[in-house]
Amino acid sequence: MTMNLVIVESPTKSKTIEKFLGKNYKVKASMGHLRDLPKSTFGVDVEHDFEPKYINIRGKGELIKELKTLAKKADKVYLATDPDREGEAISWHLAHILDLDEQQNCRIEFHEITGAAVKDAIKHPRTIDMDMVNAQQARRILDRIVGYELSPLLWRKVRKGLSAGRVQSVAVIIVADRDRELAAFVPEEYWTLNAKLRENAKAPIFEAETVKYKGKKLVLRNAEQAHAAEADLAKAHYIVSKAERKERKRHPVPPFTTSNLQQEANKKLNFSAKKTMMVAQQLYEGVSLGKAAVGLITYMRTDSVRLADVAIEEIRGYIKNNLGSEFCSPRPNHYSAKKNAQDAHEAIRPTSVLRTPEEVAKYLTVDQLKLYTLIWKRAVASQMSDAVYDMTTLLIEAGDYQLRATGSVLRFPGFLAINSKLSEEEKDKTVPYIEEGKQLVLHKLLPAEQHFTEPPAHFTEATLIKELEEKGIGRPSTYAPTIVTIISRGYVVKEGKKLLITELGNQTTDMLTEYFDKLISIHFSAEMESDLDLIAEEKANWVQVLHKFYGPFMEDVRRFEEECPALPPAPPEVSDVQCEKCGAMMVIKEGRFGKFLACPNFPNCRNAKPIVKKIGVPCPLCGGEIIERKTKTGKIFYGCEKYPECEFTTWDLPLDESCPQCGHMLLEHTERNGRKRKYCSNPECTNTRPVRAAAKEAAPAKATTRARKTTKKQ
Repeated sequence: MTMNLVIVESPTKSKTIEKFLGKNYKVKASMGHLRDLPKSTFGVDVEHDFEPKYINIRGKGELIKELKTLAKKADKVYLATDPDREGEAISWHLAHILDLDEQQNCRIEFHEITGAAVKDAIKHPRTIDMDMVNAQQARRILDRIVGYELSPLLWRKVRKGLSAGRVQSVAVIIVADRDRELAAFVPEEYWTLNAKLRENAKAPIFEAETVKYKGKKLVLRNAEQAHAAEADLAKAHYIVSKAERKERKRHPVPPFTTSNLQQEANKKLNFSAKKTMMVAQQLYEGVSLGKAAVGLITYMRTDSVRLADVAIEEIRGYIKNNLGSEFCSPRPNHYSAKKNAQDAHEAIRPTSVLRTPEEVAKYLTVDQLKLYTLIWKRAVASQMSDAVYDMTTLLIEAGDYQLRATGSVLRFPGFLAINSKLSEEEKDKTVPYIEEGKQLVLHKLLPAEQHFTEPPAHFTEATLIKELEEKGIGRPSTYAPTIVTIISRGYVVKEGKKLLITELGNQTTDMLTEYFDKLISIHFSAEMESDLDLIAEEKANWVQVLHKFYGPFMEDVRRFEEECPALPPAPPEVSDVQCEKCGAMMVIKEGRFGKFLACPNFPNCRNAKPIVKKIGVPCPLCGGEIIERKTKTGKIFYGCEKYPECEFTTWDLPLDESCPQCGHMLLEHTERNGRKRKYCSNPECTNTRPVRAAAKEAAPAKATTRARKTTKKQ
């Protein structure tokens, strides 16, 4: 009996694929890379055209031995790593380790893990694409050069544990520049003036905004100007000078790319980029749907908005059969990719639109279902018809002033019908159509409102990813790890959704900007990404690209080492906690897992302890202090300081307030929109958190339930 070996990257994927291929196929996982540059040495021979010195990764010896044994027994070996540059490089390393001829047809790729896609890939093997491999090698060696040469300098000049890189350093600078812009922002005062009008005493009332004065844009800078305009409008006659009624169409948006998915998941689901990619990976690799496991979405690392013809046909059939033919676009919708997109894969879509979120909900976790629903709806909406609005615009003359009233009524929802709830943007705002020359009645002149210009918003993960993508920095697969790195290194902190620069981030970027202005410039990073794309397309030589970079970079390194003074070590921050071993006041230090308390008399006294943040609220069970804690993933929750003796915990903030109805402790829950709501911790009290709100955020609800159970013991 023949035995064919298929090697993939992940064990989850291997189990799913093995069920598709049957008993003649053995599917094993490489668990990612098996060969890489050494950790302890540079590993790149610069003198000989940047020849990399790869070694087998420590700890993978047994796996390599097993794969070699299986490969020798197999009639055919198929390398089925991910369909991107990284996956191509892993296949190349596997071919080297297993003594396979890379010129033979041993490489297969598929963009969705379904039976049909996998079996079709087996029928069409190809050779390893060395251009893609060389593009990955160039990126890996480039990152090794920057990290190996620059990071030790930062350790000596700033502090240990820092790192620098093309993409991460530019990301930090973008955040730092925005924070400086916010610090320098000076708000400007302005006023607005609106009027409520109607055609006659029985006609409907509508609102109009004052927009012009003597033919020019109206600018009211202070209360005096606003009140003068108010007085003029109070005695003016209002006449319609222009009336326009037209149809406006709103087109559906393309299906998701990686960056779009990360942005939408952050905005709508409050997922970090890292969490989005982790959950998407689970959906791609396969989920057990009763008896069989199947991949629910196509490959999730892509910058393409293209859909396969067969997918378009299936989606359009679903729309016609379930929503009605009028909701399906007259012709298939095709979308244009961005200028620098590789367009190697399809957009992210469900592998079958017939697997609706409702159908698969019972097999998925809460997070998987949320993300799958987002992907499914976006793909279906992309092939639906336009939303159609009736727009009415009136221009109204009132002496020297001009007012404008604009109304919008949704006549046909089109692709918006895929969402059960319409946003505020889609809600009707009615303005009646009134013929030109008609005089209007002033129902009420609204008081002038004072405003101040708003600064640009702090970056969030979603907006930072959007900024990086628009500037051509990094690639879909790099955004999530880049954000994780700049936060873990302490350059940026995350407060709620906001990304804020730290003092360390400012100091480091100031140094790098002065001595490595080219390396960390937005233009250079975007140009390097283009060069890597050209290598993958066989339009550039990877060795020449590295030579062009290396000389100027090493000159900057030499200048930085010789000229840049080291920052003086910051004096330790003294806490109000006394060391119980020697009596000294403990100081705050920072290690790889964050800040902690340490005795200043080290090494004579080695006492250290975590920083305890008390919230000033007694535990309802034992009377001890409730303190702020963090999960392994950094999520904040609250618990009794006497844990494990006392097991009181809750996701929501305990308050030193009692419920006016039953006297139990109040908790404060923060919704995703930032709104805070107090509720009683007693589940039997009517002043409790609504079930609907709890259902939307399952994890906090479970934790709160636990708090309620413990609170009942009061």
